Amino acid sequence: MYPPLRLSTACLAVCLGFACRGAMAAAMPGADLVLINGRLITVDAHDSIVEALAVREGRVIAVGSNTKIRALVRPGTTVIDLRGRTATPGLMDTHAHILEGGAGDVYAVPLSDTRSVAEIAGRVAERVKKLRPGEWLRGSGWDEGKLAEGRYVEARDLDAVAPANPVWLMHTTGHYGVANSLALKLAGITAESVAPPAGTIDRDAAGRPTGVLKEAAMGAVARLVPAWTPEQRRAGILSSLALMAREGMTAVKDPRIGADDWEAYSALSRDGKLTAHVCVLWYVEPTRAAAEALVQRLAALPKPPATAGGNLMSCGVKMFMDGSGGARTAWVYDDWHRKSLETDAGNRGYPAVDPEIYRGNVRLFHEAGISVGTHAIGDRAIDWVVDTYAAALAAKPTRGLRHSIIHANIPTDHALEVIARLQRDYDAGYPEPQATFIWWIGDNYAGNFGPERSQRLNPFHSYLERGIRWAGGSDYFVTPLPARYGLWSSVARETLLGTYGRQPFGTKESVDIRTALKSFTIWAARQLFIEDEAGSLEVGKSADVAVWDRDPYSVPTADLKKMRCELTLFRGKVVHHVAASPLKIQAPGAAR
Repeated sequence: MYPPLRLSTACLAVCLGFACRGAMAAAMPGADLVLINGRLITVDAHDSIVEALAVREGRVIAVGSNTKIRALVRPGTTVIDLRGRTATPGLMDTHAHILEGGAGDVYAVPLSDTRSVAEIAGRVAERVKKLRPGEWLRGSGWDEGKLAEGRYVEARDLDAVAPANPVWLMHTTGHYGVANSLALKLAGITAESVAPPAGTIDRDAAGRPTGVLKEAAMGAVARLVPAWTPEQRRAGILSSLALMAREGMTAVKDPRIGADDWEAYSALSRDGKLTAHVCVLWYVEPTRAAAEALVQRLAALPKPPATAGGNLMSCGVKMFMDGSGGARTAWVYDDWHRKSLETDAGNRGYPAVDPEIYRGNVRLFHEAGISVGTHAIGDRAIDWVVDTYAAALAAKPTRGLRHSIIHANIPTDHALEVIARLQRDYDAGYPEPQATFIWWIGDNYAGNFGPERSQRLNPFHSYLERGIRWAGGSDYFVTPLPARYGLWSSVARETLLGTYGRQPFGTKESVDIRTALKSFTIWAARQLFIEDEAGSLEVGKSADVAVWDRDPYSVPTADLKKMRCELTLFRGKVVHHVAASPLKIQAPGAAR
């Protein structure tokens, strides 16, 4: 406690003017840290831009002019001179598999930058040299849309370089992968094998499995691959958090965890090693029994926002309604395409779960007061999801659960109308899209969606017209984790290679950078249940700040993708600093 101020009559007279404010500020407790001489984009209700900011005990205590903030400097204050640099709230990602993706980056064969089948086979050959016969080799990130051959990697490509080791290489979407012949044999997959419900075994012209397995069919091989150890899980999380810090990112939702993953997060939280707000969704197996068991498990965990003061939150559950646009397994009304203009006749994807079982499970979680996030790519799947949410909310009106539509690639007009109503009436029905799908897997997507359907992908401008808010993400490991790519892609809508033109998804649905930034800050914070804690630079909020080498509000669109973070603060502590940047950090007690 600080003693009450006692002012003389003379002092009170002076206080009628500016001098009083200075005297009062001098008597107030000072700041632990201040940022001055900058351009701070606050993303508050007015999108205010200020020069400076002050922090005490990890929270913002003042924003405003240099003069106002300098008055809070004391002998124990760290002063960071931004020297004209632009700062934003720490960026957020509402859908990133940072444990799985981080572990894959550290321990698996990376394939996201490969550009030919031969290159992939070469990397497998190099890794096999380090393995014992019979030891599994795993990799991830390949995408036929980026390969010179323009086709899937197949078992025949891997057998010659890995005859004595089972191989499983996950596609960048995570919805299909390729196994070599030894892995197929271990899994019991032959020419006579029948694909499971909601799964596909890819076959050649003679009916033989090619090694490519989609959706539920992956399980036969994937369950044989050794699970990550506790140490590998923790290392994966830490690897991703370090990348987030370097990219000015201070909050994330990991949307598919289990008990072992929760323990890894909890251990790091106990050790004080989570350098971001982390929100998780628990994966729900598509059965009634699994859903009921998970309801009981989650009942023992505090519901948000009760846990918002900590760095780790259990935010709800994740279910799947359909598959992938990359695999052409998402549930759509019209046939999928191949190579843009060819029709994949008869293929309209399929539900990932019996639609009525899904609908019943949503009601179960909703009635238990648990937030639901549903993966829905195709237009038919999205319609089913939003109508399911509407029915559950009509039966038990509840505000604030913020049920979400994960990905929400190509919503119909009907879906947009329902989403707008759910947000208005129930604070629910929030799309959680990935603008980077347009860029990173856009050449694949454009070929599969076809010219007409492509125009509906990520309809951000249509959202704005209807007053719909959305929350941005990357779906890392599907696309790269840095949120700056999402900012850029929300505006530019360009694909990586331009296979079907640079902008096959058009620009009608693009938005400006101010809107894009909201989707990765204050709107994203709502979907992590921390909008009162983070998402904007305002008094009382956590001091989560990213300082950039350029001003996103003034640079050409192409430069948004090139932005570099020079300083990241999380809860008022420096978690990333580029020593070569022009920023000047003056430690407490140093001469000023």
